[in-house]
Amino acid sequence: MTADSRPARPAVLGQNQYGKAENRVVRITRDGATHHVKDLSVSVALSGDMDEVHYSGSNANVLPTDTAKNTVYAFAKEYGIESAEQFGIHLARHFVTGREPIHRARVRIEEYAWERIETSGAGEAGHSFVRSGQEARLAQITYDGERWEVVSGLKDLVVMNSTNSEFRGYARDEYTTLEETRDRVLATRVRGRWRFGWTDDEQPMPDWEESYEQTRRHLLQAFAETYSLSLQQTLYQMGARVIGHRGEIDEVRFSLPNQHHFLVDLEPFGLSNDNEVYFAADRPYGLIEATVLRDGCEARIPEDLTDL
Repeated sequence: MTADSRPARPAVLGQNQYGKAENRVVRITRDGATHHVKDLSVSVALSGDMDEVHYSGSNANVLPTDTAKNTVYAFAKEYGIESAEQFGIHLARHFVTGREPIHRARVRIEEYAWERIETSGAGEAGHSFVRSGQEARLAQITYDGERWEVVSGLKDLVVMNSTNSEFRGYARDEYTTLEETRDRVLATRVRGRWRFGWTDDEQPMPDWEESYEQTRRHLLQAFAETYSLSLQQTLYQMGARVIGHRGEIDEVRFSLPNQHHFLVDLEPFGLSNDNEVYFAADRPYGLIEATVLRDGCEARIPEDLTDL
């Protein structure tokens, strides 16, 4: 008897689960002028008495995945986020004890660490942060036998101000729906390049390590210390501060995606949201790009920074 002629056996459902993956929740706790940030990606997977939804399509035992998402945001408000572990415990206990058909809950959490930005004033900014361990340092060196061109830079430097940012007074047309705001989260993933004035061996060579460290410091301080009315304004202040403090640099170009943080509507759950719980969206995003030059210098860095 061949395999194809054997009597067919009925298919049997094996292990299964369902849920809502990668719920990006940002919880900001405002302790006066000092803010504390918890930034998580939370994935919930539920399993239990779910045979019928697979066999017949009956959803009687199925808690919608959208409900799992809403629970993440509501718990971020109700319980806060003391730690990723404690937050996951709250969620898992809720799903298993709250719904009889659910026998097991698995909550996976990625936490993204933020460090406070040191400012030129006293110590650290209470509301300005840089993402830990994300960035890459870049360099491009060109030489034709006579002249050098050195372009340094960085990518994936993620920064955030949890306040001191507005967006209002903008142009409107029949398709404009965005509401004005006087207090928003401003976050971006910095891609930057800067070109040095050093071009030949007769000139003193810059201290490349010191230059990079100080350039990075100045652009971070400008981001933290600028009360932002637009991301364009912040970009210019970052570039202008580098040009103003680093005489070896003639040109700076930044590409800054606006990484939007939207307040979550918690009113359907009887909860207020006073600029505390946000959904961090990764796309689509506004993209702000510009070059800042030393007066009298010519722009040479390509508009598309991926060309470098």
